[in-house]
Amino acid sequence: MILLVCFCWGLSVIFGQQDPEFLARELEEAEILDYSLIDNVARRVPRQARFLQRLETRPRMSEFSVRATIISRYAFTTISCTLVNSGSEDREGIFEMQIPVTAFITNFTMVIGDKAYHGEVIGRDKKLGDAARHHRYSRPRDDGDNGVEMFKASGTIPRKGQAVFLLHYEELLQRRLGKYQYTLSIRPQQLVGRLRVEVNILENSGIISLEVPPLQSSRSRGGGNGEDDASLPPSTVIGQTKTLAKVTFSPSVVQQAKIARNGILGDFIVRYDVNRELSVGDVQVLNGYFVHYFAPKDLPPLPKNVVFVLDSSASMVGNKLRQTKDALFTILQDLRPEDHFNIIGFSNRIKVWQQDRLVPVTLDNIRDAKIYIHNLSPTGGTNINGALQISTKILNDYIAQSDIDARSASLIIFLTDGRPTVGETHSSKIVNNTKAAIRNKFCLFTIGIGNDVDYKLLERLALENCGMMRRIREDEDAAGQLKGFYDEIGTPLLSDIRVDYPVGSVERVTQNLFSNYFNGSEIVIAGKLLNHTANSLHVEVTASNSKKYILLKTDVPVDLPGQNHIGTRASNGVEDHTDDWNYVERAWSYLTIKELLTSWLKSDDSEERENLRERAKKLALTYNFVTPFTTLKMKELGVQAEVPTGVYIDPSTGGLGETVQGMQGPKSPSGSIPGKQDKERIKVSKTSADGDPHFVVDFPLSKLTVCFNIDGEPGDILRLVSDHKHSGVTVNGQLIGAPAPPNGRKKHRTYFRSITILSNKPERAYLEVTPTKVILDDGQRLVLSCDRSAVVGSKNLEVSVFARSNVTVMIRGTIAFVILIHHYKNPAPYQKDHLGFYISNGQGLSSSSLGLLGQFLHQVVNLTKEPHGQSHHLSNWNETKNEDNAASNTLQLKGRLVPVVWKQRKIYNGEQEVDCWFAKNNADKLIDGAYKDYLASHPFDTGTSSLVGNKL
Repeated sequence: MILLVCFCWGLSVIFGQQDPEFLARELEEAEILDYSLIDNVARRVPRQARFLQRLETRPRMSEFSVRATIISRYAFTTISCTLVNSGSEDREGIFEMQIPVTAFITNFTMVIGDKAYHGEVIGRDKKLGDAARHHRYSRPRDDGDNGVEMFKASGTIPRKGQAVFLLHYEELLQRRLGKYQYTLSIRPQQLVGRLRVEVNILENSGIISLEVPPLQSSRSRGGGNGEDDASLPPSTVIGQTKTLAKVTFSPSVVQQAKIARNGILGDFIVRYDVNRELSVGDVQVLNGYFVHYFAPKDLPPLPKNVVFVLDSSASMVGNKLRQTKDALFTILQDLRPEDHFNIIGFSNRIKVWQQDRLVPVTLDNIRDAKIYIHNLSPTGGTNINGALQISTKILNDYIAQSDIDARSASLIIFLTDGRPTVGETHSSKIVNNTKAAIRNKFCLFTIGIGNDVDYKLLERLALENCGMMRRIREDEDAAGQLKGFYDEIGTPLLSDIRVDYPVGSVERVTQNLFSNYFNGSEIVIAGKLLNHTANSLHVEVTASNSKKYILLKTDVPVDLPGQNHIGTRASNGVEDHTDDWNYVERAWSYLTIKELLTSWLKSDDSEERENLRERAKKLALTYNFVTPFTTLKMKELGVQAEVPTGVYIDPSTGGLGETVQGMQGPKSPSGSIPGKQDKERIKVSKTSADGDPHFVVDFPLSKLTVCFNIDGEPGDILRLVSDHKHSGVTVNGQLIGAPAPPNGRKKHRTYFRSITILSNKPERAYLEVTPTKVILDDGQRLVLSCDRSAVVGSKNLEVSVFARSNVTVMIRGTIAFVILIHHYKNPAPYQKDHLGFYISNGQGLSSSSLGLLGQFLHQVVNLTKEPHGQSHHLSNWNETKNEDNAASNTLQLKGRLVPVVWKQRKIYNGEQEVDCWFAKNNADKLIDGAYKDYLASHPFDTGTSSLVGNKL
């Protein structure tokens, strides 16, 4: 559809159409893509034809789908992008995606034409890893609040073909200014026929705030489209309960055109916070791992001693220095009366505002500081080492000589736009000199502004001295970015934080010592439990604040239902697919690898660095993370018959499974590979209804198989399985009629023309199968052709279509159905394309199941013989066709006696034969009740109420 929209948009420009929005709306409502229209226009208008030909050569993006699930701050993101080559020649398709620099890629798959390629995470060559160490600081980053790096892949798309690119990454969201922020880059650079973003948030502590600001471009913090900053992005829908939230963004082509005529170019952002109180924090335990979130509130701020060090070299001329000054003017106004401060400007010379001291915050001192800043002028080179040495000496001397409160926070805020050009210029020596001068007494926070900055140096300076580095864009919002960074560190609440757990109760704990805790941030610790049988985990937090030293203690219940992990509590349309995702373990692995990388970056000892490398690489390979020590190696998975339109990557194992329409349906089990279906999974069972229809029921406990026929009427809808109240599953089959074969006893034949499977746990969904198509509706309607192989699945529901062969359905891993598709090449009048229904796994169906097949699933039957009947051996039974000879055989079922005879049947896939005891007369006495009791009023009838089907 999108191709037609884009082509006709070009026509509207050519022929003077002044209302492309109207045209796009009309095209969006169309359902048929007719290239002959374009061809006809092209023949009549040669110039326009050349334009259209150029337009046609570019692969178009028909779909961009994102599904993100955030569980206790840990975010799983899967992106599906489909490119269509409508041209007459093979074309290169390029997939580009900006991902957060804090994220780890865990999987990437390409499905191009009839081939699939999967990225396997393998160890990286040592030399390449060392190169990454030197260049990781110059990776492309978009802004200071959410640095990004570019992921790019390409492949040759066959003519009239398509390519599907699927990327999965994970990240632990950081809390800044009291909010967690999830940011997704949406930059298709064209209008997309189907664009959808879905963000699911599950927070056991409770969600207390949730906001979705306007789309933010890379150039400004606003939406960039003139809309009110308080407005949601168009088409955004938010659903929220106490602990769950679901945000969807699915703009139509018209809405996309309103945002940007050539496609959306911006970030979709979701900000939220969770409920917390002054305590030991939120500790979550799951399957032998724990993660501890510590972010107390309502504490009085610590007094701070701060030295601002500002670059005033010649390269700061113009906008950079002006905005730095504007930001400092605002920051000075935010200093508290109990704070002390000083200002140093540096170029090739070091200019100190107040020699050898820090001054208190007074009106006069703030006024004089502003005058000093105003008079700074850009000139000379950049003496970074000299500025750091003098600023650290001033702060050290002040701490040593002044009678300051021991429970205050001291810090240096250092800003530059360049590289060292004066004095000491070797980065390693600058880092060592600074570390030796600070001696772990306070923290250094570094800020780089613009593009010509040595970010490797600034980040190492911050890492070595308990600080943070931030990059500031050089644009009209630089002052706001500077102020925002200061706000993050401008209110220290605690210092010298230590988090302890009893010796012998935990192991492999991540960093548990922290110099400062700033208001609006969060401290996160994770580890493994040694005693898996313990009922609780003891936690102690010691720290200092402005009034006193504090000690917090608590015993956290372990694996208390509903307490330490998020179970299945989906409501209000918010999906929960997280029961088997050990997000706690992945958060631990994420934090551990990040800390190993930081230590590796800081270390100058070759032996230590090699040890850190190996530990980080081993852990990254275990959890399928792409890091500086690992990389993706693309492997061709082979030829597949049909190309699925999406693949979902299971974040719990890193396995792959197919899905249709870019993961809008549920995900499939790990391990399945596009185009290589597992034949073991579709083994046809005996318990079935197929053909005329003939019913077969297997009683494995009794080691017996029973069969019967049901002679229904065309149009009848039979209840095959009815377990709506317990497992939530109902299966109905609708009959179609055909003339009886010549010389037959029947007046007509009946076959299954459709099978409808309904499930209402944990979410409502239905599946309707015919010999030509499969309709799946789990909140979003999806139509699949039976002529093409595809899979759509989740933890709760998986549907696999094997082209012109069968459809397999698995529900929650314990219920499995197979629907055989019967096609006739040259059908006789009495032959109709039809379906066969097989129950391959009924474990998840309850003992209270009803239906023509469901009532037998958990029953036991006994075969008895009347005393005068002669004993039959299997060989005789197989040969016996005379029903009177076996009249003495009787089944005992639910207290009823059912006469049966021995028969041999073929399963309708032609691959199995079934020896069974046949119950005559439309299964009289075998089934509960009569035939009419198994008639449903419509295909979606669950037998509970007439409204249920309508709701589904």
